[in-house]
Amino acid sequence: MIRQRVHGFFKSLRVRFFLILALVGLSACTIIRYAILANYEKRAVEVREEEMKEHLDTLGRLLLEEDFFQNASSQKAKAQLSLMSDIYEGRILVVNPELQFLWDSEGELDGTVAVDDSIRRSMEGEEQVQETLYDETTSTVTIVYPVTENGLIRGALWAQGSTRPVVSMMRILTTKANRIQLIVILAILFFAMIASEILLRPFDRITRAINDIGAGYSDEPISVPDYLETEQITGAFNRLQSRVKALDDSRQEFVSNVSHELKTPLTSIKVLSDTLLSQPDAPTEMYRDFLKDISEEIDREDRIINDLLTLVKADKQAAPLNITQVNINELTEIVMKRLRPIARQRNVDLTMESTREIHAEVDEVKFSMVVMNLVENAIKYNREGGWVRVELDADPRYFTVKVSDSGIGMPEEELAHIYDRFYRVDKSRSREIGGTGLGLSVVRQAVTAHKGEIEASSTEGVGTIFTVRLPVIHS
Repeated sequence: MIRQRVHGFFKSLRVRFFLILALVGLSACTIIRYAILANYEKRAVEVREEEMKEHLDTLGRLLLEEDFFQNASSQKAKAQLSLMSDIYEGRILVVNPELQFLWDSEGELDGTVAVDDSIRRSMEGEEQVQETLYDETTSTVTIVYPVTENGLIRGALWAQGSTRPVVSMMRILTTKANRIQLIVILAILFFAMIASEILLRPFDRITRAINDIGAGYSDEPISVPDYLETEQITGAFNRLQSRVKALDDSRQEFVSNVSHELKTPLTSIKVLSDTLLSQPDAPTEMYRDFLKDISEEIDREDRIINDLLTLVKADKQAAPLNITQVNINELTEIVMKRLRPIARQRNVDLTMESTREIHAEVDEVKFSMVVMNLVENAIKYNREGGWVRVELDADPRYFTVKVSDSGIGMPEEELAHIYDRFYRVDKSRSREIGGTGLGLSVVRQAVTAHKGEIEASSTEGVGTIFTVRLPVIHS
C-alpha cells in the first residue's frame, strides 16, 4: 500500500515538475558555488606565486650586487632572505652554479650538494627555467628561480611559501557560501513549488471541465488557451466530444428509427387481426385479403430484422473477412441471374458488360451482398421499361463495379445521406416497394471492410450511378 502511494505521488505531473525545477536550480546553484570557490582559490594561489616571483627577482638582483654566489657573507643579503622567508612563512635556499647550498633560512643545508631535480633542471639549462609547484595538502607554493647575469646562470633561489592565508580566506568564503547557498536553495524550492502550481493550473481547469462534462453538468466546449499544449489538448477533446455527441445523436436516431420501423408492421398486423376478430362473420375473401396483408407485414418485419442482423455483424470488427480468390465476372453473373426474375417482373432490362476477366481476393458472401443490394435497388427504383447496366473493369491494382440505371434518380443534396441507416429519399415509394433504408448502409460497411471506396452520382428523373472500387489483392 505504501509503495503504491509513493508510486502515485511521484507519478503526479505537479510533483515531477517541482522536482525538475528544484533539481535544475539546485544543480546550477551547487555548480556556481564550487566554480566560484575553486576559481578564487586558483586565482589567490596565482597571485601568491606572482608576489613571490617579484620578491625573488628583487632578491636575485641584490645577490648579484653583493656577489653572494661567490662569497656568501653579505649580511644585507642574508637579512633580506630572512625577511622574505618570514613574510611568506616558509623557507629560502640559495644555490651556487656548482649545485651547492650557500644559505638556508633554517640553517640546515649550508655547504651540502643540491639533489632536488627541479633545481638541477633550472641550473643545467641554457635558458632561464622557472618551476612552480602548488601542494594543496601542505598548503605551500614552491618556486625554483634561476638568477642570471648577461645571459649566464649565476645561481638559483629555491623558495617555499605558505598559502595558509588563502586557506583561511577559503574557509571564511566557504562558510558564507554555505549560508548563501542554503538561502538560495530555500528560495529555489519555494519558487519551484509556486511555479509548478501556477504553470499546471490550466491542466487542473481542463480536468475539472472534463469531470463536469462526464458528470453531466455541462456539454459546452472546453477553452483553456493559456499554453499551446492546452489548446491542443482542449481542441482534441472538443473534437472528440463533438464526435461522441454526433454518435450519440445518431444512436438515438437509430434507436428511434428501429423502434418506428419495427412498430409499424406490428401495428398493421394488430389492426388487421383486431378487424378480423371483430367480424366473426366476415367473408372468406376478406380473410384472404387481410391474411395476405398480414403476411406482407411479417415479410417486411423479417427483412428489417435480417438487415439489422447484417449491420450488427458488419459492425463487429472482430469478425474477419473470409478472403478467397474469386472470379468476379462469374460471381456477378450468378447474382444477376437471381435478380433477373424481379427485373422481368418489373419490365426492366438487366445487362452486364466486362472488358476483361477479373480475378480478385474478396469475401464472396459480402461482395455478393454489395452487388445484390445495388442491382436490386436499381431495379426497384426504376421505371417501367427501364434498364440496369452492370459494368466491370480492372487495372493491375483495383477493379470496379459500376451499376447504372434509368430510374427515378434523387436530388443531389440527398446523396450525402443515402448511407445513413433507415434513411430513405422517397419514404412513400420505399414503403410501397418494401425498402428498409438499411441496404446502402450494409453496402458501405462491406466495401469499407474490403478497404475499398464507393461513390454515387444521380440526376433526379434521369437515373443513378454507383461505382464500387476494390483492391485486386486484399492486404
